[in-house]
Amino acid sequence: MAEPITISLDAMGGDRGPGVIIGGAALALERCPDLRFVIYGDSKLVGPILARHEALAAVAVLHHCDVAVQMDDKPSQALRKGRWKSSMWRAIQAVRDGEARAAVSAGNTGALMAMSKFCLRMMEGIERPAIAAIWPTLRGESIVLDVGATIGSDAQMLVDFAVMGAAMSQAVFDLERPTVALLNVGVEEIKGVEEVRKAGQILRESDQVHFEYRGFVEGDDLGKGTVDVVVTEGFAGNIALKTAEGTARQIAEYLRAAMSRTMMARLGYLLARSAFDRLREKMDPRKVNGGVFLGLNGMVIKSHGGTDAEGFASAVELAREMARHDLLDQIVKHRIAVQTRPAAVPAGAESA
Repeated sequence: MAEPITISLDAMGGDRGPGVIIGGAALALERCPDLRFVIYGDSKLVGPILARHEALAAVAVLHHCDVAVQMDDKPSQALRKGRWKSSMWRAIQAVRDGEARAAVSAGNTGALMAMSKFCLRMMEGIERPAIAAIWPTLRGESIVLDVGATIGSDAQMLVDFAVMGAAMSQAVFDLERPTVALLNVGVEEIKGVEEVRKAGQILRESDQVHFEYRGFVEGDDLGKGTVDVVVTEGFAGNIALKTAEGTARQIAEYLRAAMSRTMMARLGYLLARSAFDRLREKMDPRKVNGGVFLGLNGMVIKSHGGTDAEGFASAVELAREMARHDLLDQIVKHRIAVQTRPAAVPAGAESA
């Protein structure tokens, strides 16, 4: 059996309460028996739920916390009232203190990022964090970052995101040399805002050992899976993520309405049920639940707040993969290998 990997859990985060967190951890344990857990939350609420999952209870330690960060708390407010006492802070602190390899929370994203930065600090040489998401594509899956942590990144931040995304791609997809591109409004080198063009030039002229830079990609390349890692700043990335999620729900609703409209449509659905089941599996957001906070001196995974136990299990399993592949060490090695040189933006460059 593989060496046990301990994950810390914020049992009070999310929209649906501790039942989802504990249920998700139990599902993850069934699929990954090497998992161990340190759980933080209100013992009166969490304890009885944990007791119903005997296998999980046998490999978990529950710590009582008096404070739970609310989903509508402002990050500064959560940081003030939640430091030292909240289940969210304690889960992150367990990573800092070496008691857990990664922390997972379905709680308030802003509060989780603020606490993670304050508790774990940024990695040396990295100015701002990124949230990396696994993105379903026609070719399988890719990684997109940043999807909401940093608004208005400069060129060097985008280069750092490329390095961190490539390291994560190697860990998650077991790729020796992943392909990386910058999201832009066109593939031509003269298009886009200055910082994106400058980042592109730095990446083109840098010594890349661990990944292959492919230039610019456009929005439709996200779904095509043109490259393994797509890099953008948080404003555009978050809009792209929410648009994709909304489009998936829209398509699912269209199909549901079309398949129930007439008797012939319902019959057609029954005849093609296996194909629709495969489509539903492909479009299931629970399978790719979990955004990884990159750039910190520790691993923190943000689960969607409204997910169910299956979705939370996916986030836990992602945390396990990050720990198993020593993602932080990989990022450090990647950054050392990429020797960046300042590059001037070509004269006369135009924005689209």
